[in-house]
Amino acid sequence: MPKTQVCMTKSIEFYFDFISPYSFLAYKKIKSLPQNEKINLIYRPILLGGLHNLGGITAPAFNKRKMKNMKNDCELVAKKNNINFKWNEKFPINSLQLMRGYLVIDDKIKMKFFDTCFDYYWKENIDIAKTKNIESILNICAIEKDSFLSGVQNQKIKDELKKLTNDAFEKDIFGAPTFVVNNKIFWGQDRLEYALDEYFS
Repeated sequence: MPKTQVCMTKSIEFYFDFISPYSFLAYKKIKSLPQNEKINLIYRPILLGGLHNLGGITAPAFNKRKMKNMKNDCELVAKKNNINFKWNEKFPINSLQLMRGYLVIDDKIKMKFFDTCFDYYWKENIDIAKTKNIESILNICAIEKDSFLSGVQNQKIKDELKKLTNDAFEKDIFGAPTFVVNNKIFWGQDRLEYALDEYFS
C-alpha cells in the first residue's frame, strides 16, 4: 500500500497555545510543506501556563536570560525559514479567553480564527489579550461577539480546555509546540522533521 494511503490512518496531534512563538513558527513550517495537504493534523489547544504549573516548570518568559535567548532564537528560525515574524512587545499575555474561544467557535471557521490569532500576535505585534483586538479578530472571522463572549464563560468550555491541558500533562507533554505521532512525543518546532518521519514511515 502506498505510504500516502497508510498515513491517512495516522495523525499528527499538534499541541499549541497562541502565546507560544515556537508554536507559530512550527505551524508556518507545516503550511510551507509541499505535502502538507496529505497530513492529517489534529489541533489540540492547551493552556501553556496551566501545563507549566502542573509540571512545576518556570517558563523562559520569567527568566531574563532565557527570554533574551528565546527572542533571538525565534528570529533566527524565522529568518532561516522565510517566515514573517515579529517578536511581540507584550509577551507574555494571558491567552485564556482565546484558547477557550477556539473551542467555542464553529469548526468551519476554526482555521480562520487560528490563523488570525497567530498572525495578529506573532506577525503584526498586536496585543490579543485586549478587548478591542479580540473584537477585531471576531470581526475578521465573522464571529458573533455576544455568542463568543458567552461561550468562553460557559463551564463546559472551561472544563474542556482544562481537560485538554491535564490530558497533555498525563501524556508527559510539558511544552508547546508538541507533536504526537503513534503515541510518540516530539517537542519543539525543531522536532517537526522527526514527527514527519514517524508519520510518513
